[in-house]
Amino acid sequence: MTAKKKVLCAIGTRPEAIKMAPVILKLREQAWCDLVVLATAQHRDMLDQVLSIFNIVPDYDLDIMQKNQALPELTARLIMSMDQLLTDIEPDLVLAQGDTTTVMVTAMSCFYKKIPFAHVEAGLRTGDIYYPYPEEMNRVVTGHMTTLHFAPTETSNNNLLKENIDQSSIYVTGNTVIDALIYTAKNEYDIGIDLDSGKRLVLLTSHRRENFGAAMEEAFTAILELAEHNRDIEILYPVHPNPNVLEVANRILGNHDRIHLIEPLAYPQFVQAMKSAYIIISDSGGVQEEAPALSKPVLVLRNETERPEAVDMGVVKLVGTDKEVILHEANKLLNDEDYYSSVAKGVSPYGDGHSAERIVNIIKDYFFTRA
Repeated sequence: MTAKKKVLCAIGTRPEAIKMAPVILKLREQAWCDLVVLATAQHRDMLDQVLSIFNIVPDYDLDIMQKNQALPELTARLIMSMDQLLTDIEPDLVLAQGDTTTVMVTAMSCFYKKIPFAHVEAGLRTGDIYYPYPEEMNRVVTGHMTTLHFAPTETSNNNLLKENIDQSSIYVTGNTVIDALIYTAKNEYDIGIDLDSGKRLVLLTSHRRENFGAAMEEAFTAILELAEHNRDIEILYPVHPNPNVLEVANRILGNHDRIHLIEPLAYPQFVQAMKSAYIIISDSGGVQEEAPALSKPVLVLRNETERPEAVDMGVVKLVGTDKEVILHEANKLLNDEDYYSSVAKGVSPYGDGHSAERIVNIIKDYFFTRA
């Protein structure tokens, strides 16, 4: 009998949990895999929500989150904790997803110990190391310490090749977020708030660090005007708990009867909200991937995106945080049915629901069929 291989999956935030869950569930099924799940808890409550939905219980929990934690402090504490954990566990391979501090530190810790690291959702780039911040630099650094690159699209594959990453280490797998979305969207969930069925729902999310301050204030002012000028819409905003977001949201959007500021939704409820929305306005990377698969137009509150495929297909549009641009594009979707139909066409460049299966098969081949 072939000896089992110990595979460590590291998760730090809610989006990572959503995208890693299909991979973890698929690895659980493999007789050759001794699976270890690590939660760094870079985001505590929102991470726990998702793990419970997919019935994933971490074997180790670093519980690293502290209130208003600064990036240098977070990075330093993670490096020390991760180094000790890798010494104790001695994995044969480590996986992480995305572009957070958890991912960059995990890759670096593996590099220091010469442990193979596999990167789920590899190759996303904007070309600007400060946009998004710190995610762009995290993923560039991670890419050069990675053994197996699981790129979601050909664009991501080409980004890695431009950085002289060996083609033999890159695999185009699709994005596991579509696996998780399909798994979740087949059911109906109660969002937990009474919405007016006679009004069209606009779903808003905004939390990105680079939009803090004046940019977020201008974007939220546009949202307020959108509600005032379109009496047939209702706006639902699950507000990120970061104080930099909460204060601005409550001050600008908190006193309108058709704008509902609520606590963050659990993943199934958020999928239900996307399904119920007429349009989505967001600065989220995951929403850019998920919403097109649900036939929902997305206006992205960013000037650049590392996910250009949906923009190229015409189902996602970059609007930045300029008030007039946001209002123009949102009103166009709300008031031009032909234009809306051309955007809400239900196509996605990001996956077919089998990405996790491909990733697990590649890992198996890496262990057992190499020369």
